[in-house]
Amino acid sequence: MKRIFTKFSVLTFLCFLFNYTAFAQNITVKGTVTDGGDKTTIPAVSVQVKGTTTGAQTDVNGNYSISAPANATLVFTYIGYTTQEIAVNNRTTVNVVLASSSQQLDQVVVIGYGTQRKIDVTGAVTSVKGEDISKQASVNPVSALQGKVAGVSISNVGKPGASPQITIRGTGTIYGNTNVLYVVDGVWYDDINFLNPADIANISILKDASSQSIYGIRAANGVVLVTTVRGKNGDATINYNGTMGFQKITDAVKMTNASEYATAVNEAYKIQAQPGKEFLFANTNLGAGTDWYKQALRDAVVTNHQLSVNGATEKSSYNFSLGYLNQDGIVKNNNYKRYTARLANDFQVVKGLKIGYNVTGSASNSKDVPDAIFRNLYAASPVVPVFKANGAYGEPADFQLGNGSDINPQATLDFFNQRTTKYRVTGNVFAELKFAKHFTFKTSAGGDFGQEEKRAYTPKYEATLAQRATNSLLAVDRIETRNWILENTLTYDNKWGDHNLTVLAGQTAQRYKENTLKGTALNVPYSSEGDLYLSLGDGRSIINTGKLNTATSYFGRANYSFKNKYLLNASMRADAASQFYGGNDLWGYFPSIGAGWVISNEDFMKDQKLFSNLKLRGSWGKVGNAGVPINPSTLTVSQAAQLLAVFGKDFTQTGANIRMIVPPALFWERSAGTDIGLEMGFLDNKLNIEADYYNRTTEKAIFDIPVFGSLGLETSTIIANQADFRNRGFELVASWADQTSSGLKYTISGNVGYNTNKVLNVSSGANPIYKGGAGLTSGELATRTIEGRPIGEFFGYQVAGIFQTQEEVNASAQSQDARPGDFKYVDQNGDGAIDRKDKIALGNPNPKFSYGLNTNFAYRNFDLTVDIQGVAGVDVYNGNLSARFGNENYTKKMYDNRWNGAGTSNEYPSADLAGRRNTATNSFYVESGAYVRLRNIQLGYSLPQAITSKWKIQKLRFFANAQNAVNLFGYRGFSPEVGGTPTNTGVDINVYPLYATYNFGLNLTF
Repeated sequence: MKRIFTKFSVLTFLCFLFNYTAFAQNITVKGTVTDGGDKTTIPAVSVQVKGTTTGAQTDVNGNYSISAPANATLVFTYIGYTTQEIAVNNRTTVNVVLASSSQQLDQVVVIGYGTQRKIDVTGAVTSVKGEDISKQASVNPVSALQGKVAGVSISNVGKPGASPQITIRGTGTIYGNTNVLYVVDGVWYDDINFLNPADIANISILKDASSQSIYGIRAANGVVLVTTVRGKNGDATINYNGTMGFQKITDAVKMTNASEYATAVNEAYKIQAQPGKEFLFANTNLGAGTDWYKQALRDAVVTNHQLSVNGATEKSSYNFSLGYLNQDGIVKNNNYKRYTARLANDFQVVKGLKIGYNVTGSASNSKDVPDAIFRNLYAASPVVPVFKANGAYGEPADFQLGNGSDINPQATLDFFNQRTTKYRVTGNVFAELKFAKHFTFKTSAGGDFGQEEKRAYTPKYEATLAQRATNSLLAVDRIETRNWILENTLTYDNKWGDHNLTVLAGQTAQRYKENTLKGTALNVPYSSEGDLYLSLGDGRSIINTGKLNTATSYFGRANYSFKNKYLLNASMRADAASQFYGGNDLWGYFPSIGAGWVISNEDFMKDQKLFSNLKLRGSWGKVGNAGVPINPSTLTVSQAAQLLAVFGKDFTQTGANIRMIVPPALFWERSAGTDIGLEMGFLDNKLNIEADYYNRTTEKAIFDIPVFGSLGLETSTIIANQADFRNRGFELVASWADQTSSGLKYTISGNVGYNTNKVLNVSSGANPIYKGGAGLTSGELATRTIEGRPIGEFFGYQVAGIFQTQEEVNASAQSQDARPGDFKYVDQNGDGAIDRKDKIALGNPNPKFSYGLNTNFAYRNFDLTVDIQGVAGVDVYNGNLSARFGNENYTKKMYDNRWNGAGTSNEYPSADLAGRRNTATNSFYVESGAYVRLRNIQLGYSLPQAITSKWKIQKLRFFANAQNAVNLFGYRGFSPEVGGTPTNTGVDINVYPLYATYNFGLNLTF
């Protein structure tokens, strides 16, 4: 027993000795990290024990504390500074001075399936940090990019919950998918509206074909890579970011009041000279009447809150966040709520093996408003009261207003009952194995599962003569998506001597499934929101549709650099998609190559003082667009009432006919692009300039082919891959970063992009595509796309002035259908008649110039951000002004400047806008869409550390923010920022206008 006790005691002693020895090997190292230039401390510097996962981060005063072996090496890393490795050598205090990075060259940028040092990048890639995104008042992260990236155009809409439209280096398709590809932590999406901007660590925009080609069939419209926040080394930190404010209409269109409206309508009646209808209003002194914009619109409250917990240990890291957004629309009753939750974990299982996952859940619900509400508000007559004295709705028919202004917008809003709910769960799981020193194998599986349900209920009601329903109607639309993606990559990374080589090989499998269910029922009783079911009504109708696509891909890439001077990049991707199965184009192949020369690293540049960085790069690549419509491959027979089969004299039957032809099989559109860039740094990279020239051609784009009307087909055209489009342009970015002797830190960055768009050729000839007619009068079409011209340009008559007298009308080519006060059109071909042969190109809705100016200032505890953004060389078609069906209201500007007798105006027509050819597409309605905007201004103040430390708070910052507060433009509408599909872009009719946002907020970190 004694021997056993003795052995146990010795063993216990040895264990304690071993533990003590092991513990004694680690010491606590503390220190402060400062800027080598201005000697100020640097917060959030990563401090890592080299060769381990142990790490820490400097606090707001630049201090750190870390447990490390006495003989360890500490690695200090911070964006914009040169990474330093410092040996501990038994010291307990290690203070570090970081040098500003010339060194932006050593910064890491995210590219497809990996990262690269900026110095090694041969393509056009722009990165935006998450902190720059979170400073914006935008609730959608894409909107926050506006004005920050050269060559990227973003069109926002005011509707809560709506996604902005983004275009990278111009439009390259007409019928194909126009969405850019978003890749969030390896999973592919068409939009990222489900993401909370505060969850984003970095966004990289791949702008040239060389950097995009690694994504093959989805990259033709550009690629946006989103990296979300992961756990950071150190103790757990709790962050709260919250804002509260309001949104306000800016630059509202002023309409006529009741007296002015009555005067204008009477003038129109006088010009029309209809017997017995010399005027509509016997008395035009009707006062102000109803301001329908004031009645329906409001200042809208918006609140946004985000709470996150972040941290890491030696073996794992974690990030958990919750978000809540409550946004009222500027239209009364309009509201949007979004809830988000995100969890990310990484685990170091054993040396070399890392696994992790991230999952994001989002739920949103909205109280919608009618799609046509802004057109209704624009057109509604101010003489109509909201309600009569007896409480009934104001009736436009009481004033015999006719079509166009026969709507009471308040009734439209009151009887509109639509709710939209969306649920989405998305994320991925991965495993990463490093082996054999230079190899890394990564496998990941991602999924995106969503459901969107729109429920609309119209009760049985009678509000006005034109606004009534004899039966209630319940409509339910449900869309379910079930998408997944599997990816495997193997990377070889080696550096020897002056050589650096990275080789990537990968494989991807994807599946996209969508199921749509549309149901309607009549006479569903309404007792509460929870009792609206299709089964409770009659006359039920259900339509079920869907689609299923799969794709498989193989890709590879090699990056090589020699002496940090000569760079080479080459990649190849092969894609096969199920929608093209059975055709001749099942597989698509997308190669790319890029090269760079870092001239400033050459020996002959060592003694020069002008350039601190000089790099020339060039690239070429091909990308694809598989999101194209699929032509029918089966010939079908139509049977309709208007088709008759006659047998003998008196016997007829409903006939049948072949009313379509099977067009050629469609395949994906391809784009080939070239980019040449020059990067320059001056004054130790305080001043950086980057210039790019690009030329991108969409090959075999889908375009209309005309067919003979004598064939009796349902349509006059079919579509086929038969056109080439080109986008060509320049980009320039310049930035300056410095600090004054008094401690003022500042950065000023400006960017400008220039792009031209052109249809190069169409195999079937100069047959145009006419579009842009939704909501316009008499089927007018405002845009034309034709060989040799831009996509979707405005097309119509050129206005030479206004007819002043009947004699002038009689002497013109419009003598048969014009009156004094009407538009005078140019007879372009001089044949004495005004017809479609006299229509010409009137304007271009594709911006030639986009630009931004972004500034940041920091002095002591204050910080200021000012962003300016704008576009130029772009036109807008004022469809609200041109769409006249009767007695719609007039803008105050139209009323004040209208023709009202010979010599009164040679620019604005008479009040009889709806008469004759005045509503035809013409140059009067085409206006400049150029604008410059104070996109964002934010002033912040952080409480001193001496105060917050007493409360155990790391950081407490208060700020005030204004977005879109100042807008300068000459357009006669709410805003010239009007998006749309490629052939409908820029047609402003019933667009939900933008607004200014003013809010206050705080950032709190424990």
